[in-house]
Amino acid sequence: MIGVIGLRREDKDIAERRAPLNPAQIYKLIQEHNFIVRVQPAQNRVFTDKEYQDAGAVVSDDLRQCNLILGAKEIPIDRFLPNKAYCFFSHTIKGQRYNMPMLKRILDLKITLIDYEKVSDENNRRLIYFGRFAGCAGMIRSLWAFGQRLDWEGIENPFVKIKRAYQYHSLDEAKQAIKAIGQEILHNGLPKEITPLICGFTGYGNVSMGAQEIYDLLPCEEIRPGSLQRLFLHGDFSNKCLYKVVFKEEDIFQPRDSEQSFQLLDYYQHPENYKSIFENYIPFLSILINAIYWSENYPRLVTKNYLKELFHRNEQPNLRVIGDISCDVNGSIECTMETTTFEKPVYVYDPKTEKITYGIEGKGPVILALDRLPNEFAKEATEAFGDALMPFIPELGVSDFRASFPDLILPQEFKKAVIVHKGDFTPAYQYLRPIINEMTINKNLP
Repeated sequence: MIGVIGLRREDKDIAERRAPLNPAQIYKLIQEHNFIVRVQPAQNRVFTDKEYQDAGAVVSDDLRQCNLILGAKEIPIDRFLPNKAYCFFSHTIKGQRYNMPMLKRILDLKITLIDYEKVSDENNRRLIYFGRFAGCAGMIRSLWAFGQRLDWEGIENPFVKIKRAYQYHSLDEAKQAIKAIGQEILHNGLPKEITPLICGFTGYGNVSMGAQEIYDLLPCEEIRPGSLQRLFLHGDFSNKCLYKVVFKEEDIFQPRDSEQSFQLLDYYQHPENYKSIFENYIPFLSILINAIYWSENYPRLVTKNYLKELFHRNEQPNLRVIGDISCDVNGSIECTMETTTFEKPVYVYDPKTEKITYGIEGKGPVILALDRLPNEFAKEATEAFGDALMPFIPELGVSDFRASFPDLILPQEFKKAVIVHKGDFTPAYQYLRPIINEMTINKNLP
């Protein structure tokens, strides 16, 4: 069987520039594995149609011949082909209601859906992701917002020289710029109004590590969460150093039953039995980078009520910026009221009125909530994503998706990521069916 795969254009958002594979990777599939690759033309993609054509791909709107269709982000519900196999980030596994109409369309058209987010090894470590680049871009954007905010407050600071991530030609250029800021801090120090400058990171996965990769280019010292208060009270800190604290679950949550101790597995299985103690740390943070997995069953990290109390007690707390890279609207960061865009990347949340104002001016923390951050380094992100995907394509591209699910031959890492097969939920994802049924009954779905 000759493998025929398709790369669809990203038409949910014309600002999306990434692709699952770059032209060099397409060329390798054609030359080494005799694949036919069809690529939908796209003006917004970081690689041009001609680059894909020169690599040997057929540039065409028509993907009906494809055995497997690859994308990056969600697909508009009127763009699906019936009875096809698709692989993309569907953002449905938490029962995200805004994507349930898309999921119902997939069911109705007897489609097979594979979600990159669930592709993992035997230890359940994710294998296919853009997370590192989301973290890198999110940290650069957050430092940019921090500098702009301080400048608005009238505080001279070196961070005002940092540009938005996409304004750098490459990730390497951005890193060099951050390093230069670090050298300036080592030489001149930081303004006393913002020292000690502490950035907190929630989570320790690929997104958090990407953000820390950027932050670590600055002169910084890592401290434990339990040392935050002592650092402030004793004043034993340097103005030529930034501080970094990484929060793990055991730092953030504790059992509601005071006689119990924190158990990670129990927390994941019974999050309702735990409460957040993260607010104990917020007064000491200058920047918060949120990169934690969250769903509605889990306690929030930052609540609107807490922010109202914090800003009532203090006209200008230390906390200036929340870089919510997880970007769950009304989620772990409750004041993430909506996602932001490249044109309007940040807003200020007013804890008193609970309203947002786009820009960096006003009382309250500046919120960065861009949900397409890897797009800011689209070339590097596409290349790294494709490198992770490529080892699986030779088998995926010739799989017979007409087979029943038990008989479906796929790499094991991908078979566990099949959410829907031929219009029916696979065993691991049957929990989504009641959500679809309920929303259909309540006429919230077409």
